[in-house]
Amino acid sequence: MPKLNETHDPRLRSWVHGADDGDFPIQNLPYAMFRRRGTQEPLRAGVGIGDRILDLAALARLRPFDGPAAQALQACAEGPLNTLMAQGAPAWSALRLALSRALRAGSARQADIEPLLVPQAQAEYGLPARIGDYTDFYISLHHATAVGKQFRPDQPLLPNYKWVPIGYHGRASSIGVSGQAFARPVGQTRPPADGQPPGFGPCARLDYELELGIFVGDGNAPGERIALEQADDHLFGLCLLNDWSARDLQAWEYQPLGPFLAKNFASTLSPWIVTREALEPFRAAWERPAGDPQPLPYLDTPRNRAEGAYDVHLEVLISTERSRAQGAAPARLSQSNFRDAYWTASQLIAHHTVNGCNLQPGDLLGTGTLSGPLPEQAGSLLELTQGGKRPLTLPWGEERLFLQDGDEVILRAYCEKPGYPRIGFGESAGRVLPAR
Repeated sequence: MPKLNETHDPRLRSWVHGADDGDFPIQNLPYAMFRRRGTQEPLRAGVGIGDRILDLAALARLRPFDGPAAQALQACAEGPLNTLMAQGAPAWSALRLALSRALRAGSARQADIEPLLVPQAQAEYGLPARIGDYTDFYISLHHATAVGKQFRPDQPLLPNYKWVPIGYHGRASSIGVSGQAFARPVGQTRPPADGQPPGFGPCARLDYELELGIFVGDGNAPGERIALEQADDHLFGLCLLNDWSARDLQAWEYQPLGPFLAKNFASTLSPWIVTREALEPFRAAWERPAGDPQPLPYLDTPRNRAEGAYDVHLEVLISTERSRAQGAAPARLSQSNFRDAYWTASQLIAHHTVNGCNLQPGDLLGTGTLSGPLPEQAGSLLELTQGGKRPLTLPWGEERLFLQDGDEVILRAYCEKPGYPRIGFGESAGRVLPAR
């Protein structure tokens, strides 16, 4: 069941100056791995509060907490967040409660903690966890239909789509953190005519994909399943994910085994993980249209239908070399919402393990492109430009069918509702460099 507790009280305020007005209020408390910019300090765990980062390794040396919260805090001092993730939901909740109490207005710990705050403007980030395995799903019906119509107008969705969460195993080694710059990929493309050799060279149809990343907390033993009823307890939190795609490479290679070089050259995460507990106030009903196949029993519970979705607003922005030279603000390309996905995060965990596959702390699941029902809610250029047939005009006069060298794509997300502080995700920004 959703566990709303004192940490979710919308009346809570923090003694950290400005924390109550931004995306990281005391009701959020997201995690990241950081260090002071330009130093050789080791990356260490931190919690976002306002425009500051609470250094958890430094806090652990003060031994401010007892019991499970103390054990969880010590786990944060031991490198990437995998050790904390492995401790499970009770430990995560105990640490969240202790941090919330320590950062609230009137806390007796302010004098001890205030020197441990680092301005976010002075920080640089690493990946928030050591990602052992990465699985990318395809859970937006609207994205799958729009893309399918471009290739199979008479049958945009294959027969299995509405029965099974479609996914593939991706490459973890090329996942980077916001600020990632990567070279335009090079590879084979479809031959100009039957019987001719394929083309080879830099990708000409480079695209972004607006996704959320799902970080697995404690996993399961090989051969065991995580039932849908327990899947929430294995979900540590969500982040932003841009799964860059080389559409021309993809069109040539994806049959018969699916994505390969078109996807594994770069993926960009936001540095911040918004915990599942912080998202509890933004649960939403998950609905399956009456005329569609209903999920098999292992993917269906009354609770999942009542509150399995999350109301997370998403947006994509772009800047170019020209716009930055002119001092122009990034232009918004689209907006959508995770609530409109065809499957929930818990269903993905349950399905991933139903055959006995063992998930591990820090494993990453991508949602796939999260497009909305309207054309302007598309989460990729492939959809927005109708497969490269209709250029987008940017506010400073440039046009785009696909990404050009120097383009930077920025993903943002937030949760909001009346009477509750806005919960933000930070951003995932990545820039395209020329091919090597």
